[in-house]
Amino acid sequence: MKRIILLGYMGAGKTTVGRELAKRLNLRFYDLDWYIESRFKKKVSEIFALEGEEGFRKKERNMLHEVAEFEDVVISLGGGAPCFFDNMEYINQQADTVYLKGTPEVLFQHLMMAKGKRPLLEGKNPEELKAYIEESLQGREPFYSQAKYVYNIEVMGTVEMVDKSTTEIIKMIENR
Repeated sequence: MKRIILLGYMGAGKTTVGRELAKRLNLRFYDLDWYIESRFKKKVSEIFALEGEEGFRKKERNMLHEVAEFEDVVISLGGGAPCFFDNMEYINQQADTVYLKGTPEVLFQHLMMAKGKRPLLEGKNPEELKAYIEESLQGREPFYSQAKYVYNIEVMGTVEMVDKSTTEIIKMIENR
């Protein structure tokens, strides 16, 4: 039975690397945000709008407890999930946890590649976005750094970079 949970800031590559990890290890892949959306038939942004952050975080915690019980899976968490309730402690008990750690510059570059898809980033110019990443990353780092493994990411703009990261993460977990 294998369970791997990827965490880190938005744009760290959790979904991209998670999919590849699952494929290579012959495991099922779940993105927690997508799982929440399929269970509640609403986009995460809609749940936020209707129930506020507190309502969303409660749903997120419940769904995390559901998927973290699945066997033979790779799960990617939303960037904020480890930072609420006892989520970080819980996932460390359930799985091999891997923090995909990126510098603010790397995260900025990833987010610029996918800017249209992130409601939190809409309307921010590049300077505002960099400042936002640095500030919020600082607040989340104490939670993220509790992961069992920390993998320093580089800009993953190519399939080769994703492959390299995936290979290194597998080695890291298997050589504990």
